[in-house]
Amino acid sequence: MDQDGDLADGNFPATLLAMAGHDLRQPLQVITSAHDVLAQSLQAEKQRKELMRAEDATARLAGMLDQLVEAMQLHRRSGDCHVSVQLCPILDALAAEFAKSARLKGITFHVSAGDRAVRSHPVLLTGMLRNLIRNAIDYTPSGGGVFVTCRRYGSELHIEVRDTGVGIPADALSSIFEAFQRADKTRTNGLGLGLFIVKHAANLLGHRVEVRSIEGHGSCFTVVAGAVQCSGSQPREVEARPGSAPPA
Repeated sequence: MDQDGDLADGNFPATLLAMAGHDLRQPLQVITSAHDVLAQSLQAEKQRKELMRAEDATARLAGMLDQLVEAMQLHRRSGDCHVSVQLCPILDALAAEFAKSARLKGITFHVSAGDRAVRSHPVLLTGMLRNLIRNAIDYTPSGGGVFVTCRRYGSELHIEVRDTGVGIPADALSSIFEAFQRADKTRTNGLGLGLFIVKHAANLLGHRVEVRSIEGHGSCFTVVAGAVQCSGSQPREVEARPGSAPPA
């Protein structure tokens, strides 16, 4: 991010947030490293549970910081940023990133990626899918599942993130993409920026985000982008089931 440009434009809040986003990562890394060291020495179950709570709080803090910086970067981006983006490396990386959290929560996490490509931007598209997968895992109780698939329909590619979670009330669907909104009002973790980031990234890229949901039965978010012709190959599938090892 161009902090000098922010100052020249008089955008002090954006500059301050950019500096905070950079400077706060180092102490967060120190805290995370300390957790790793302590985990090896603590024996009492009560102490280990408290450490796990601290680890979870640190992870949430890091996630909120990333969302704030990402939202600021989206606000500043302009111009055509489209390139041909291969989906397989992105989905493979996200499958590995979320396999452990899904497994520990007792959720089946299945990603199917083939030789597909879209006109998009790799960083923004990855951020969109990361937020959708994170939300799906967060709102799916133990025993449920999260499924990521890609399907081509004519000139469009549909990337679906489907879950068997709590679903979204019908009267909340119209506001879920607004900043600081949560589908589940009883939840207090996070800033409610995930879907706001997804929607604004989609608008910037000219993509569509479609949502279907039934309260109590789960949701399906679909990112619709322009497809790019690729040589045919068999889809690759990555699956993490409760109690299984993470995908290689």
